[in-house]
Parts: sequence; structure tokens; C-alpha cells
Amino acid sequence: MFAGDHDIALAVAELADALPEPLRPLAQVAYDYRWSWSRDGAAMFEIIDPECWKRTAHNPRRLLSEVPRATLERAVARPGFLAWVDSIAAELAADRARPCLDGPVSAQHPVAFCCSEFGVHGSLPIYSGGLGVLAGDILKEASDLALPMVGIGLMYRTGYFHQRIDVTGAQHEYWLDIDPERLPCAKVTGGDGLPLSIYTPINNEGVKAHIWRVDVGRVPLYLLDTDLPENSPVGRWVTSRLYESNRSIRLAQYAVLGMGGVRALRALGIEPSVYHFNEGHPALGVFELLAQAKHQTGCGLADAWAKVREQVVFTTHTPVPAGNETYQRSEALTMLGRIADLAGDRSDFLAMGCLDPASPDQGFSMSALALRASRHANGVSQRHGEVARAMWQPLFPNLQVKDVPISHVTNGVHLPTWLHGPMRHLLDRHLGADWLSRADQAQTWWPVRDIPASELWGARCAARTQLVDMISRRGTGDRLRRGEALDYAEAVTTGFSADRLTIGFARRLAVYKRLHLVALMPERALALIGGDRPVQFVFAGKAHPDDMAAKDVVRQVFALKRAPGVAGRAAFLEDYDIPLAGHLVAGCDVWINVPRPPNEASGTSGMKSCLGGGLQLSVLDGWWAEAYDGSNGWAINGDIDHDIHAQDQHDAQAMFDLMEQVIVPMFHQRDESGVPQQWVNMMRRSLMTNGPRFSATRMVRNYVEQVYRRS
Repeated sequence: MFAGDHDIALAVAELADALPEPLRPLAQVAYDYRWSWSRDGAAMFEIIDPECWKRTAHNPRRLLSEVPRATLERAVARPGFLAWVDSIAAELAADRARPCLDGPVSAQHPVAFCCSEFGVHGSLPIYSGGLGVLAGDILKEASDLALPMVGIGLMYRTGYFHQRIDVTGAQHEYWLDIDPERLPCAKVTGGDGLPLSIYTPINNEGVKAHIWRVDVGRVPLYLLDTDLPENSPVGRWVTSRLYESNRSIRLAQYAVLGMGGVRALRALGIEPSVYHFNEGHPALGVFELLAQAKHQTGCGLADAWAKVREQVVFTTHTPVPAGNETYQRSEALTMLGRIADLAGDRSDFLAMGCLDPASPDQGFSMSALALRASRHANGVSQRHGEVARAMWQPLFPNLQVKDVPISHVTNGVHLPTWLHGPMRHLLDRHLGADWLSRADQAQTWWPVRDIPASELWGARCAARTQLVDMISRRGTGDRLRRGEALDYAEAVTTGFSADRLTIGFARRLAVYKRLHLVALMPERALALIGGDRPVQFVFAGKAHPDDMAAKDVVRQVFALKRAPGVAGRAAFLEDYDIPLAGHLVAGCDVWINVPRPPNEASGTSGMKSCLGGGLQLSVLDGWWAEAYDGSNGWAINGDIDHDIHAQDQHDAQAMFDLMEQVIVPMFHQRDESGVPQQWVNMMRRSLMTNGPRFSATRMVRNYVEQVYRRS
């Protein structure tokens, strides 16, 4: 039982009362995102009204509220539909009834997982990219493992930006308002029936926040919301946009997330056994924990800090110093001065966030604060752990780099979320009952060796066909909206083929991700598209509104669009999000990941691609440095070259060499049945090696045993 149970129950009852009696169990399902990773959950809602399901962005709360009563009655009359509803409802109820996982945390003292973004589902748009999607996967896996956990985040009223690309390749951003009242969530109330409120001291204002609860299976996600009439216009704006460009507003967000998050948990009656700060954004919460420790025990400052460190663990995701945002003394004290006073002295506050405490003017870093205030810190891949130890060694001047206390827990992905379509059906048939609960065990994947090559290849081709169908529809729409000529807009429909080698590149667009490598040797890219055995490319990704260099990369790629053959064999799909990512990782034959080493902390899109039978063409950085074994994909050297232009040239050369000389020939080398046996063997090897090692099941178990459990 967690705070807000009563509020969720009231919301469910209100929705149920508006439904035909046989469909009332759907109300409970709609308010629990567990439906989204039940194998048939999404299909059950979609079949009620496919157009409304699409229009409501796959939000079951809105679907059931907006679809006409007559449509709901037709669903009741559909043969087998009520049994389907009862089955999904029973599945969710049984999941809730399981006992909690035995271990270092308990239902009375859960893990508090704090993060600035959560990518739970496309209908809850409070995420940007990999950090948020990982956070969502962790909550889902905690639910699957029955690990007691609560999430703490912010209810962004306009979320992250939406993207449009114009005919020149220039990115344009726009934001859409989010109405929490139309989401499957409930505002948490107190015993008096009024919304619970917490206050965070920001600048000269005590910014008030209410708390929304979203159920992610067994895990409640609590989201703080400052868009309240009692706050000033600035205070209301604090939880408006994710990764707001205004630096002062970002600091205010970190204060609400960190200090406000700790205060919210106390108001909710939740006493965590451990606070897990996923990146440095929630780090200001340590000052509320400090004040709490001093108040409860009356101890001195040093002992209070020791108590704080016992409660906090920290995961860093940023492998380069420039990615760890710092604030000048005046910026920090203007917005956070009253929080600084909790440290006992403002100089002590600034010193906690500086690389060198003796030089507080060098800038205040949330990551440095989190490292100093936690009992355990980790990176998100083996190589990232090494990079982080070297990067943060100045915080530990008496230690050699190898002894810096930063370990690693390599990221993983939530299999029930990212494995779907033809490959999910195939593996369900061959890997045994409840195999997903054993997905972190290598032997679970051994039966892949015995799946006939024709079946593996059939699943791969079926997934590619689904992807090409989606590209044709969405790509044409994107081009028409930006005003392209009709022949160019229609070329994506007539040009893309379900039989053609399909190569994908989709992720957050930053210069170090190096999408520009594709355009660095245009003659070779065009030869691949227009040769005797042509390939087709699909691209997607968003550049941060302030990252002009990343926006220029998109324009470089668009410069090739009028070259012969490109219109029908290359597409940039706009507004990259979780639903689009799901289509791409499931359908692409080859997934390209070419970050500039050592800038890739982990990377999880490739892990998702592996689940669909996709093969990786990646730099040996992040997760691929520990995944690649010479037989499960292709690799580009991951050595560091400080001459970045030279590095781009030789990595582009290596990428095109592999595509021209190895990948394309292997794809087209078929046996008498039309099956590329060598390709399928590599698919087998990829599934068997990467499936268990990079599952969220393995990752969360690692966190439980290596991080949450006190030594």
C-alpha cells in the first residue's frame, strides 16, 4: 500500500461508472501502465476504436472517456472481447497480488528512484531520450521483479518539444500543453480530502507543488507539479518544460525535484531505505536529508553528512566534463540561497558542488555534489566506469584513478516493452513458458540455436515489412506537411521496399553521435542507395533547441535529398519518440551507432535492436565495447583520437568499408530457399549473447545486489 491508493481508486471508479457494466474492469486496467507491456494490452484498447486510439496518442484514459457510447456497446458485442478484457484484468490483479522480492529493501522502506524524466509510455510525455526511457524501464522491471520502489519526478505541463523539419532540413520546435486530468493519473490528497502540498524555497519564493500519482505496474510514480495559482508566474513555470533553456529555471527544477522530492516522500509517509539519484539533477535533495538528519538526531554537521551518505546512491550518465552542467556562484546563490543555508554555511554549500573545494568560484556542479554526498556511485557501462573514474579523480585527490570509488552497472532494456511483433511471437513459441522472467539467464536463450533459419528469417522479413509500411505512411505525411513537391513526397511510398536491406540511425541528435558520418562521404552513401543491390536508410532524432551544431548535422544530411534515388530510399522521420523508436528498433536489419569515443556512456537503442533480430554496426564504445565478440555484429575501432576531424574520416571509411564489403554481400548471399544463412547465424549469436546480458532484469538485479545492499 502506498500513498494515493485511495485517489487512484476514486479515479478508477469515476471512469468505470461511465462505461457499460461489462467493460468496467477496463477502468482499472487503464489506470495502470502495466497494460502497456502485457502482450495483448495495447491491441485490446486499439480494437475498440482504432482511429480514436491513434488520436488520443494511445492513452486509454482518454480513449474510454472520448469514444462514443455506441462504440463501446459494439465492443461488448464483439465475440471474445469480454473474455479478453477479463484476461488482461486478471493478469494485472495477479501481478499486484505477488509477494515482494526478498532483499535489502522492503515495502515499508522502498527504493526512491529520483530522475528528471521518465519514459514510461508515449502517452505520458515527460521524457526526452535515453535517460528517461532507461528510468521507465527500471520502474517496469522493478514491478516485474516485485522490488519495492517508488519513482520521483516532475509533471511537465508542456513536456519536451515536438519537432518539425522544413524543406532545407532546419529543425523547428513547438510545445503542446499536457492536461494531467486527461492522463491515467490522480492527484494525491491528504486526510482532509485536499491535495497534498509541499513547498520548496527558490529565490525569494516558497514554491508550492502538488503531487500526481501514476501507476507503473506495482511501482507508483509521484510527479511534482508547480502549475498552481498560488505560485508566481515564475513559480508556475518551473515544471513547465523538460530541459528548459533558461538556466535559472533549470536550477529551480532541480530544487523541486531534489529537495521537493524528499519533502514529498515525507508528506506521503514513505520512508525510503535508499535514495537512488539517476543523474545529478535530484542532488539538491541531500540538503533536505541533511536538515532532516540534524533535526531527528541533534547530531553535528559531520555526523549528519555521514547519515545522508548512507541513504544516497548515484548513477552518472555523462562521460565528458562538458556534459556536467555547472553554475556560477551568483547563479547558484540567487536561486538556491535559502537551500544553501541548510548546509550551515554558504561557502560549505558551494564547496560540496565544486571539483576543488578550495576554489568555489570554479562553478557548482550537481554531479560533483551527488558524488560527494553518496555512499555508492556507478557509471552505466564498463568503459564508462573507467572514463568516469578518470574524469572525477580530482574529487578524490588522494586516490589513484583506478581506486576512485565509481563502479559500473551496465544498462539493460525492459524486454516486454521492446520485444514485440513477429520476433516476440517466434521467441514465445520456442523459449518456453514464462521465459521472460528468466531472460537474464543465458540458458533461457539456448533454444535459439534450434530455431529453424527459415523461421528466424521469416520473422525478420515480417518485421521489416511492418516497418516499411509505417515509413511509407509517416514519411509521406512528414514530407507533405513541410511542403515538399509531390513527386518527392510520394517517392517514400513507391521507393521503399520490404525486401531491401534497411539500415537505421535514430537517437538524440548531438554532434558526438555523428550522424554526419553518413554525409561525410556522399559519393559512397549514394552508391549504396543506388547500386545494383541498393540499401535503404531511415533516420530520426531530435537536437536540443539550443544545440545549433546538432541542428546543422540534420541540414547536412538533407543536402543529399535531391540526389538520384535518395527520395525513395532514404527518409528522415520527424518527432522521434517512444512509439517511433519501437517501430525502428523492431524493423531495421542493421542499427548504426557511431559515437565519438569515449563519449557514449552506454547506449540502449542497439540493445533494443538486437531483440528484434537487428544486427549492430557500432563503434567499440559504451555497451558495445563489452558486447561485441566478433561473431554477433560488426565493430569500428573505439580508440580515442584527439584530432576529431581525422577520427571522423577514418571512422566513416571503416563504416562504409563494412557496409560495402561485408554487410551488403552477406545480406544477399542466399541459399536455395532464399535464406541468408550466414546472416541468420549472426542473428542467432546476437540474440543469444546480447539478450541475457543486456536485459533490464540483469541490470536491476545488479542494482539490488551491488548498489542497494549495504556491504
